[in-house]
Amino acid sequence: MASYIAKSIVKGPVTSVINGQQLNSIRAFSLGVQNNQKKTLAPKSGENVVLLDGVRTPFLMSGTDYSNLMPHELAKHALSGILKKTGVSKDLVDYVIYGTVIQEVKTSNIAREAALAAGYNEKTPAHTVTMACISSNVAIASAVGLINSGVYDLIVCGGVEFMSDIPIRHSRKMRNLMLKANKAKTLQQRLALLASIRPNYFIPELPAVAEFSSGETMGHSADRLAAAFGATRKEQDEFALRSHTLAQQAFDKGYLTDLMPIQIPGQTKIIDRDNGIRVSSYEKLATLKPAFIKPHGTITAANASFLTDGASACIVTTESKAKQLGIKPKAYLRNFTFVSQDPIDQLLLGPAYGTPAILEKAGLTMNDIDVWEFHEAFAGQILANFKAMDSDFFAKKYMKRNTKVGAPDLNKFNNWGGSLSIGHPFAATGVRLAMHTANRLVREDGQFGLIAACAAGGQAVAMILERHPDATPN
Repeated sequence: MASYIAKSIVKGPVTSVINGQQLNSIRAFSLGVQNNQKKTLAPKSGENVVLLDGVRTPFLMSGTDYSNLMPHELAKHALSGILKKTGVSKDLVDYVIYGTVIQEVKTSNIAREAALAAGYNEKTPAHTVTMACISSNVAIASAVGLINSGVYDLIVCGGVEFMSDIPIRHSRKMRNLMLKANKAKTLQQRLALLASIRPNYFIPELPAVAEFSSGETMGHSADRLAAAFGATRKEQDEFALRSHTLAQQAFDKGYLTDLMPIQIPGQTKIIDRDNGIRVSSYEKLATLKPAFIKPHGTITAANASFLTDGASACIVTTESKAKQLGIKPKAYLRNFTFVSQDPIDQLLLGPAYGTPAILEKAGLTMNDIDVWEFHEAFAGQILANFKAMDSDFFAKKYMKRNTKVGAPDLNKFNNWGGSLSIGHPFAATGVRLAMHTANRLVREDGQFGLIAACAAGGQAVAMILERHPDATPN
């Protein structure tokens, strides 16, 4: 993919105004086929599966207030919080599915350890899932499958990521030597092993920040993608400013009702907000230097998501079970799909592939979607996806489609901010996206919401939620 591909995609500048500032560089894109006929979706088999409700801890930049915790301790706040918010008894939870990406070796099945720490019934099974940044989407999708198959009625899903304390290993050479030393039976054997140590044995191994298949960091991939699609530095900084501004406005208006204040044991401070939201100015963002490809890259610390600690949890159940419990669900979980593509040149283009796939699966059009919630890994990644979705050339050459799907309406897109501002604890973000979608559908009087998120390995998720008729703001 070369930059000339994207130059024909842009339709012209549109002026957006946020806090009195004109943002001229965020482009207008064509929309998909317009269709104003009212639709509804029903399950193909079985009964309606619903998102009962969800919570999350405040998302904090790594190395801040959560830094002395362990991942399962952070996760327990979300797992206990969802039961407290809904009033669901722990004894009614049939199963727990929980995601994590950077695994704490002491809690290999963190779903089980966190559930026990949260006081769940010891008879409730739990398992851990991982699919990079869409891990809690996998948890939700897995729950839908288990419920549709008739195995369980009520499942708690979620995810946690704890970047303040990541596992750092000895080098493989040192690990091999230590294992041999453990088996050595004589002092002479141990001394011989000790004498074989070389200085490079002491170089530690950190969790990979690069794609295993390509050896390239995601930031480098995002920089190349932005360049290929002609997403300028100005466009990216203005999109980042939009994300932070809308997130701050949503918090101030009390819209982030999934946010659950917590108190860290041994501290008096109540943590009740995400600490990465920083409303700045375009002029200040423009002064930052490139973070990955220097000196000409366009990805900076301000227009990229940051390392984040956080946990989330939600309840997935049947509509009849919710009615039995006397709880009004937030939304119907209608459709989901997972896609994957080239992990080198198209690592972050998952939403462009997943969106038309899920729309076709649901029998909907772009115009049917009232709420859009995409994971913002990088501002350049979002803009590149917009431009790919709005390109007939890209649709025909890479997606084998006759026509483009069109880009989301920016007025309906991530209206409460996104991962650039709120933060991105890898395995917890999926539930945050689902709750923003469900709660926005209520406040914005919409019917259908579409979630899409890219993930490492060139994979992605797309999901359709439909507002439940009984749903109310909380």
